[in-house]
Amino acid sequence: MSSTVDEAIGFTAEEVDTSAPTRSARLKWVVVVDADIPSGRAVNAAVCVAAATVDAVAGVLGPDAVDADGATHPGLPWAGCTILTADAATLRAIRGKAAAHPGTFVADMPSAAQATRVYDEYIESVAAERAEEIEYLAVSIVGPRNRVDKIVGKLPLMA
Repeated sequence: MSSTVDEAIGFTAEEVDTSAPTRSARLKWVVVVDADIPSGRAVNAAVCVAAATVDAVAGVLGPDAVDADGATHPGLPWAGCTILTADAATLRAIRGKAAAHPGTFVADMPSAAQATRVYDEYIESVAAERAEEIEYLAVSIVGPRNRVDKIVGKLPLMA
């Protein structure tokens, strides 16, 4: 996975409003997965780019929930996260468009991540490929709502 951050992207504490609808959040989060890979690989890719996103984008997770018995359930994305699908060429184009916009966070998962079992081998594999040769399995994007909507267009939800 790699990320592109030109500036700190995320929500300030004042922006986190867990009582508001997700559409009212300033930033939108989408994960786009290659529609042509098997479901297990697709889920793995989506989870991996989501992990990179949560680590890098401030304020994405809401507070923990506590049930009636006192058990804590860790916070989830309070502003939502939509999982979409696209073919490989569209996924590459979406990643390029998102990475070109300052103020937009991008985390991606090259196919080399699932082709290796040792992280150092993954790093070496990516280093050996030119940017235009990298095949992506998933891309996570967080940015201004209108910009993200334009980048992903009307892609279908993952089925």
